[in-house]
Amino acid sequence: MSVSLVLIIVMGVLFACGVYAMLERSLTRVLIGFLLLGNATNLLLLIVMGRPGIAPFFGAAASPDEMSDPLPQALTLTAIVITFAISAFLLALIYRSWQLGQADTVEDDEADRAIRERTADVDETIDEEIEIEDEDDDATTDFVGLNTAPITVVGSRDFTRLRDDAPVDRPAEPRDRGGDDS
Repeated sequence: MSVSLVLIIVMGVLFACGVYAMLERSLTRVLIGFLLLGNATNLLLLIVMGRPGIAPFFGAAASPDEMSDPLPQALTLTAIVITFAISAFLLALIYRSWQLGQADTVEDDEADRAIRERTADVDETIDEEIEIEDEDDDATTDFVGLNTAPITVVGSRDFTRLRDDAPVDRPAEPRDRGGDDS
């Protein structure tokens, strides 16, 4: 089986262009990048499929070596459907963004601006805090005490009307059969 070098180069270029386009702020370019990635994935599956053969039906070929592998074909169809669905969703996002702001670019919010404006000394302070926390790391979890535990186990002893009839692993307690204990 020989794989065409041209197909591998085209697939690599499609992956590279798709990733580059998805890193942009414009939702339209993100959509184009996603479509390029979907086509590159389909091309990858086509390359993986190998030499085309006879359709994989029972009795269509004398030996299984003459048949083509049906798994890459099924994966390609699945990739096409997923690409179509996500593309429709991105188109809806682009349309709604254009309706609201007459632009399809994603703007920075307050958290993005605060992270960008953070200086180097703040980063050093955070690193020092992390080093101090690592020195006193005796406990395996933050939820050590009963007062700070996020989950409280409720049993039949906590509520009078709660009937706890779940199976347990401990041995059953001996029951009083109401007879003579002589």
